[in-house]
Amino acid sequence: MKTLSKFLKQELTDYKILLRNIPSPTILFFTLSVVCANLMANKELINFKYLALDCGFAFSWIMFLCMDIICKRYGAKASVKISIFALGINLFVCASFFLLSKIPGNWGEFYTHQNEVINVSLNKTFGGSWYIVLGSATASLISSIINALINKTVGTFVEKKLQKDNFTTFAIRSYVSTFVAQFADNFIFATMVSKLFFGWTWTQVLLCSIVAATFELFCEVIFSKLGYRILCKWENDQVGKEYFEYKNLSKEIS
Repeated sequence: MKTLSKFLKQELTDYKILLRNIPSPTILFFTLSVVCANLMANKELINFKYLALDCGFAFSWIMFLCMDIICKRYGAKASVKISIFALGINLFVCASFFLLSKIPGNWGEFYTHQNEVINVSLNKTFGGSWYIVLGSATASLISSIINALINKTVGTFVEKKLQKDNFTTFAIRSYVSTFVAQFADNFIFATMVSKLFFGWTWTQVLLCSIVAATFELFCEVIFSKLGYRILCKWENDQVGKEYFEYKNLSKEIS
């Protein structure tokens, strides 16, 4: 019991120091991208016979770029921890939207069209459905773990093989981990939600997962230079120094 209590106390301290050492704009963009991707997953972008996409992918690449930067600077475990933090915020927002959607009242758009269907539709959209929240949370958690593990593994291998630590190695570890994790994220969500509740076929699920992961990877490729510059600035400014000192001290004590 004491060992578990000590472990939880150490993890809580680690969390506090980690959140204090990662620049707030990164955590802000990370968290907002998770919330926006979850909300926009309610809307289809395209729906063809063999291909379907929702609008959530327009934001999901942001969270993966943030994870890649955090993973490179702070490690895989830190990346997963921040993902769990963002997921917790997302669940809080979803719960708040759900409760507010149950409060009687008209949405602004109601006064334009004077149609009660608008209130019902918006309440259901912002209030969310349990299966969308569950599918999104499950997909986000699993994909964040996959992304962190692959990013760390590929990064260690490539840097050792090329004897370099530059944009090329950052890009390789980021692109590989992002595509695989994005595919997993899309496939899990599409299977749990789109297949069961929206009537997608397995062909649509598979093609959606591949195509969305490709588009999301393409977005990250475009902005990966920016991500690398942010990473280099962190390293030059010794951002996270307190966290690294705490981790080293913890290792020495243990």
